[in-house]
Amino acid sequence: MQLRLTRNLIAGLLLAGGLLAGPLSAAEPAAVLSGAEQERYLSELKRLYLTQDERQALLAHSNGLLETYALSAAYQVGQAQRQDLRYQLRLGAPGELLLREETRGAQGSDLAVRNQRLALFGVDPFIRYDCPPAGISCVLFSPADGSPLLSIVRDHRGAAELAKALSFLIRNLQKG
Repeated sequence: MQLRLTRNLIAGLLLAGGLLAGPLSAAEPAAVLSGAEQERYLSELKRLYLTQDERQALLAHSNGLLETYALSAAYQVGQAQRQDLRYQLRLGAPGELLLREETRGAQGSDLAVRNQRLALFGVDPFIRYDCPPAGISCVLFSPADGSPLLSIVRDHRGAAELAKALSFLIRNLQKG
């Protein structure tokens, strides 16, 4: 039920912001927004997550998207090594974002956790992503070095929205 509610809230947010009108480029997820559209997007997120803090709204939205578009074993029919991939973001030191990756085997018995610190000062804040037509997942790339950062279920709109939210969050964290 939470998954359905999150998807409905995201769809409502996108429709309210008028962001479904044009195609989003994978290389420039946030470049579509002008100053007024950016303010409208951030104010909708603050209203949606009941906070006046842009950073908290962006963090909550990013974590909600990560949960909604998580790559679970159920999506990996026919794959040899099916596993659940779950991610969670937290704030670290100033200019730092903490990414927790949980990998669980298809039977649910094997669990591996990996924590990663993302230093954000001096990096390009725009998150790039790729959703290969033949694959089952979309990959979002690290702004620091372009290496794969995280994988979500193959959904172009979800990847675009997550890349946009993360780009805004990175820009916000770069302010200090």
